[in-house]
Amino acid sequence: MLIDINAYTGHWPFKQLHGNSCEGLLSRMKEYGTDMSVITNLNGVFYKNTQSANDELYGEVRSKRAFNDRFLPFGIINPIYAGWKDDFNTCVKNYGMKGIRVFPNYHDYTIDDPNLVELVKMARDADVAVALTMRVVDSRQRSWMDLSTEWGLKDYVPLLRSVPDARFMLLNLSTPLAISEGDEKTIKNGNVLMDTSGRYITHFANYVKRFGKNKFAFGTHFPVFDYYTGLLRIESLRKEEADEADRELFRHLNAKQFLKL
Repeated sequence: MLIDINAYTGHWPFKQLHGNSCEGLLSRMKEYGTDMSVITNLNGVFYKNTQSANDELYGEVRSKRAFNDRFLPFGIINPIYAGWKDDFNTCVKNYGMKGIRVFPNYHDYTIDDPNLVELVKMARDADVAVALTMRVVDSRQRSWMDLSTEWGLKDYVPLLRSVPDARFMLLNLSTPLAISEGDEKTIKNGNVLMDTSGRYITHFANYVKRFGKNKFAFGTHFPVFDYYTGLLRIESLRKEEADEADRELFRHLNAKQFLKL
């Protein structure tokens, strides 16, 4: 079984994407034998009102029975936009979403913003995950209208410390993973799950050894990235690096436990 914890529908204004709908993603999932995918609507990164993107995603997932069985939608919440608490309640209580995603660098607020901390506490109390994305696209190929700075893993750790009993997903580790001993301890001790899509996960076995087998799960960052790289990092592990039981953790068991499926 395979569960992808990092996939999208929707558009990116500075790059043409392919397969960026539930239909297109499901086709790619069938090709590679993926059973379920956590999905988010990319449009919400750029909509002023992120809830419009969440409504779009929910409507698309509900449009076909096949989508209901295969997709786990996460809503994007902007905690400095008016009505964000209503957006959270709609996503979690009405739509039954198992997680939310936040993009502080795109929505222009700091990691210690009181509204963000309150949002994460609400997610904790509602027993849903909070997904943090290290990078959406590589800034070296960015449009002049896109972000000129990127956040690294160390920039998100203060939020983990602020709400240590929340569940965090750290996705697309494509920025340097050089962090202090204290930051590393925070990640190890927290309820944290990282995906395999990021560029800095090239030497995957080293990061498994560094953070632990229960901290990683298959993720693609599709359709921004190609679909197969995140899976290849699991399947290419040598026998001395991981046995079949370990691979099953990465393929689906860690995701199942973390998402309480």
